[in-house]
Amino acid sequence: MNFIPQAIPEVMLCQPKIHGDTRGYFIETFRQDLFEQALGYSVNFIQDNESKSSKGVLRGLHFQLNPYAQSKLVRVITGEVLDIAVDIRKGSPTFGQHVSALLSAENKHQLFVPRGFAHGFVVLSDTAIFAYKVDNYYSPECDRGLAFDDIAINIDWKLPKDQLMLSDKDKQQSTLSETDELFYYPTDYYA
Repeated sequence: MNFIPQAIPEVMLCQPKIHGDTRGYFIETFRQDLFEQALGYSVNFIQDNESKSSKGVLRGLHFQLNPYAQSKLVRVITGEVLDIAVDIRKGSPTFGQHVSALLSAENKHQLFVPRGFAHGFVVLSDTAIFAYKVDNYYSPECDRGLAFDDIAINIDWKLPKDQLMLSDKDKQQSTLSETDELFYYPTDYYA
């Protein structure tokens, strides 16, 4: 597997080696030792999640506060999504900046989104099945989000705004400048 640090180096694109022939293909989607060697620290994934969404569904930008902050390793099983990670670590040299990656069933790429980042994705294909590992459990009390259309973050979601479908919760999220509950760089995002 190739591990490629992104413009924000804590976010890592993971490209598995695809072994294929006329019968189909085989890929190793996760290997703890190589993953931790690439990151330089340990991550203990404890839960796998999966969602199915239609074209234009935008989920995000989500994060959880400590003590339930989460790192995620995300991938697409069917379809294609634009995946986004936003640095929300106050004091970070890349605070408020984001990384985007096209993840698809075809390219089999994965994106590692560490703690201290908000995460979201939009479905670009007719449907998509999205799967991800997390290193902490869901906590409704610690669940937070950012406005998907915050002009300060300036994300190009690749679809016109009138084609986006969001949950009521995601339609009402605050902008980054209106959000007080964030992380502090470099001290508490791996807590």
